[in-house]
Amino acid sequence: MTTFALAASIESVLQREFAGNSVGRWLAGLAVLALTTAVLGVVKRLVVIRLAALAEKTETDLDDLLVELVRRTSGFCLVALGVFFAHHWINLSDTATDYVRIAVKVALWVQVGFWGRGLIDFGIVRMTRGRGTDDPARTMGAPVLVFVGQVLVWSVVGLMILQAAHQDITTLIAGLGVGGIAVALAAQNILGDLFASITILLDKPFVIGDSIVLGDFAGTVEHIGVKTTRVRSVTGEQIIIGNHDLVSSRVRNFKRLTERRQIFTIGVTYDTSEAQVAAIPGMLKEIVVAIPDTRFDRAHFKSFGDFALLYEVVYFVQKPDFNTLMDVQQKINLEIYRRFTADKIEFAFPTQVVHTVTAPLPPPPAAPQKELSRG
Repeated sequence: MTTFALAASIESVLQREFAGNSVGRWLAGLAVLALTTAVLGVVKRLVVIRLAALAEKTETDLDDLLVELVRRTSGFCLVALGVFFAHHWINLSDTATDYVRIAVKVALWVQVGFWGRGLIDFGIVRMTRGRGTDDPARTMGAPVLVFVGQVLVWSVVGLMILQAAHQDITTLIAGLGVGGIAVALAAQNILGDLFASITILLDKPFVIGDSIVLGDFAGTVEHIGVKTTRVRSVTGEQIIIGNHDLVSSRVRNFKRLTERRQIFTIGVTYDTSEAQVAAIPGMLKEIVVAIPDTRFDRAHFKSFGDFALLYEVVYFVQKPDFNTLMDVQQKINLEIYRRFTADKIEFAFPTQVVHTVTAPLPPPPAAPQKELSRG
């Protein structure tokens, strides 16, 4: 077969009609699709490499966000853009053209959803910046933010997809508004806990691992969820508390203590000499200062008790855990006992002194005198 005959044969094939278009037009459309997708893929890769190199030289994290968003641009989005450009090379009916444009819009809105998820992840990372992957704030923040962010992002994307498909979303939004009010009234406790979890996340009154006291309950925070927070009690059981109850209550967070203040009272007997009474505050100060990890505040002869001379001592333990506090207090008590025993200072204990007063006996009555009779 000559070259001319081969060319004529190829041209004949290209001129054949298929679905309203010649084979040549279909091949041209496919070529544009492939070329556009490939070019966009190369551009994406080059942009990522270039922006990543620039981001390493800057201190701001906004360029890192841009790099991440470009990386999250999916392949089907590039294909959708290729289809959009390629369909101009093919003669399609108005209905088919409309379907193609709807499909491209749907793909782009889904891609917007992926970018929105990237923004949520960026916000979580920024909130826990400078911390490790096992940081409590990251552990407690990710579930709540991801849940709320995904609901918002994909709700908006879903509405935009319906609008791109030529659906009237005005009635839907109105129906969702009325239905949302009804659901909010029916599930106001659940929504209250949900918003409270967001408050806990943003304000961070406590994080996972903190030791807290809430009313009569004390324990360590194990999990902060969308509706409830789980606390492991000091007695071993797990306490499940609604987030709304936590936000509306006074929570004491002992994990954030830098030091613990301790105050105790000690009493000596009233038989203690004046010199010893005056020397005891200095003795108590020496005892506390000599103990490691303590900061002495004051020691005073406080008051006269019912059966004791009372001294008040205040000091700080410079480690927050409770066991260290009790170890320090034990050392102080043992040293006080040793010093008081050596100086013969007696500890007071409840006593009563009964004074017996003997009244003098009354004089005996005088003997009655007999009257002399007259005779």
